[in-house]
Amino acid sequence: MNLAYRDVRHNLFRFVLTCLGLSLLMAVVLAMMGIYNGLVSDALTIVKAPRADLWVVESGTQGPFAEASKIPDGTRDAVARLHGVTEAGSITYQTVEAPFRGETLRLYVVGYQPGYPGGPESILEGRGIEQSHFEIVADDKSGLSIDDVIRLGRNPFTVVGLVKDTMNSGGDPAVFITLRDAQVLQAQLAPPAQRVQMARGAGVLESLNSVAAVIARLDPNADPQAVAETVRQWKHLSALTQAEQESILLLSVVDRAKRQIGLFLAILLTVSAVVIALIIYTMTMEKLKQIATLKLIGAPDRTIIGLIVQQSIALGGVGWSFGLILILLLKDFFPRRVVLEPVNAAALAGIILVVCIVASGLGVRAALKVDPATAVGG
Repeated sequence: MNLAYRDVRHNLFRFVLTCLGLSLLMAVVLAMMGIYNGLVSDALTIVKAPRADLWVVESGTQGPFAEASKIPDGTRDAVARLHGVTEAGSITYQTVEAPFRGETLRLYVVGYQPGYPGGPESILEGRGIEQSHFEIVADDKSGLSIDDVIRLGRNPFTVVGLVKDTMNSGGDPAVFITLRDAQVLQAQLAPPAQRVQMARGAGVLESLNSVAAVIARLDPNADPQAVAETVRQWKHLSALTQAEQESILLLSVVDRAKRQIGLFLAILLTVSAVVIALIIYTMTMEKLKQIATLKLIGAPDRTIIGLIVQQSIALGGVGWSFGLILILLLKDFFPRRVVLEPVNAAALAGIILVVCIVASGLGVRAALKVDPATAVGG
């Protein structure tokens, strides 16, 4: 006879209600794990999208994601001539806010040269950019659809294609336009501090003839570090391999968010442990007379310990299961992408198991101290 099971059946409504409360806590923990994974995935997606082996940026910067970078437009031709480089393309990145159907969309605009690296690799719906001006390919999370017209700067752009899961580390959906359109847009949206220079022509000319980076794809036999060293010999340029660019994103751009979410997770798990401990302790105190009766009839301590520990594990297990189901049902409604990996759910299950066993210690201690005489004490 399983005493924990019989006790749960006797107080089924309270047990289920308690599990539902814990499941909300577990859902929040899983959501934070998924948000962190989504943050990392989004940050790496935008840098992996061009399938580049080398990033050529402004000297002294770690651009174009961690820092601003601006290099001459003609750099692409020089990089393309380097030994080991098979393809090279100029690219720009900028964040804009554009009015659309009475709302303001925050978009991450990627400017690239059609026919060169930097554009969307796969189109979910529609087609890629074929005209030299005023066509746009957008991420499906932007809310834009095929044939929609959106105004960027002073010019209207027609949506001709959609891509999936292409966002920056801030969660802003990406849109792709031609490099020349992006350079014009960059000049039109220049900060007020540059408008004095633009009035003299210098600011416009500089924006129209500069890019954020040049990306290069290398021959499989080429050494990325050797090619990067060659680029660094040009004093006005720097170069980062793909691995270095990804490392910068993780250690610089999303590091603070990662630590903040990690701290929040630790707080939530601590709260979960305290809640489970208090629940188990309360449940134990309510049945001290029954425990005393068990002791009076000769039940060993391991039976009493098993009763409490099994109930604690059941609480954590049911709460974890309900929480997982809840977050799987709701994750697509979050403003940011939530990426929940099986390893995250398994890791949380292991943590909850340990937490439940440790948290049951308070109830076990109270149960073992009870006097068997309490059973006949009235």
